Amino acid sequence: MDYPDFLQRLHEGISEPSGSGRNKQIITFDKPHQYRECLSYLRKLKPELAGLRQVQPARLIRALIAPLSGGDRLGKYHNGVTVEEDTRMKVHAETAHIPKAEKNLSMPWGVKQVRAYKAWPSSTGNRVRIGVIDTGADFQHPDLRHSLARGINLLNRTMLPYDDNGHGTHIAGTIAASNYDEGMVGVAPRALIHPVKAFDHNGAAYVSDIILGIDWCVLNRVDIINMSFGMKSRSKALLDMVNKAYHNGIVIVASSGNEGKRRSIDYPARYSQTISVGATDKYRRIAPFSNRGQFVDVYAPGEKITSSWIHGKHHEMSGTSMATSHVTGSIALLLSLRPELEPGEIKALLKRTATPLRLRKSAGRSSISTKLGEVDAFRLMQEGTK
Repeated sequence: MDYPDFLQRLHEGISEPSGSGRNKQIITFDKPHQYRECLSYLRKLKPELAGLRQVQPARLIRALIAPLSGGDRLGKYHNGVTVEEDTRMKVHAETAHIPKAEKNLSMPWGVKQVRAYKAWPSSTGNRVRIGVIDTGADFQHPDLRHSLARGINLLNRTMLPYDDNGHGTHIAGTIAASNYDEGMVGVAPRALIHPVKAFDHNGAAYVSDIILGIDWCVLNRVDIINMSFGMKSRSKALLDMVNKAYHNGIVIVASSGNEGKRRSIDYPARYSQTISVGATDKYRRIAPFSNRGQFVDVYAPGEKITSSWIHGKHHEMSGTSMATSHVTGSIALLLSLRPELEPGEIKALLKRTATPLRLRKSAGRSSISTKLGEVDAFRLMQEGTK
């Protein structure tokens, strides 16, 4: 199919009544002038499109999220136009959450285990900006009163990114909660969380919303992006956007997945531009549910993690999502003192300073691994500031 036919199908897809739904594709343009021409064509065709969710531009990677007419929606068109289906993904916290008592929370075991408290005399992550692409955040939560900054709700841009699920608030709490007296404290209690709501109340999102979320993070100059979610299939458009963030100096931390796989992990953690995270238990062993293997860069506490929850509560959850937030907070402690460090340098430091893991053996025995490690926030900061 040639380029004029593609434009015609785009016109038809937008004009169809179903075009306002979620039967959308991600359309990327290799040539800058074609992206501009297509936007101009759409504006002339339907000037009102500029304010509609029906067609959304991701300018950093020259992409449009829009409906196309016809059946075969995938593939490469002539003249460097690529179309891929806008697929779904889920947050990486599959274990059911359990309500916890509201007392004696203070410092959860994971924050202690990564030795964040030993770093606090030198760094609390002050003013490091973290984009958390997730289900939003509870802006009224006492733990997060001083930790939340401006974000965006990609599902409804007229509203604040309020959390209607709980997962995003849980992630934010582990990273940067700062309620020392009555609630809990996170790994980097003076860091700033920018909630980017891309996931609905079921913890599900579309690839296009992740792309637009990263786009927002890059344009708003965050330092770290936390991505506690994943999918099995690869996406060219998502990889392009991850690349764009990486080359803008943003550290991207992504969870490996909860299927207990030994040789594979989910995307986007599978991309080399991210820091991929697996989960451990209190004994520094890889959690049974955690994906693992050569594609995982570092591990962190992820089993039975207590953190902030919606409606001002606290819940316990397990998943590589929870592990990822410990790594994000640890990086924030370092970046507060060394903001010039590049993503590749930080990944190398994380691996070099990690605490060796215990490997499960038969008959209840275990051994120490020299190749696999759990994040050590204190040692990371020590080594990174030499």
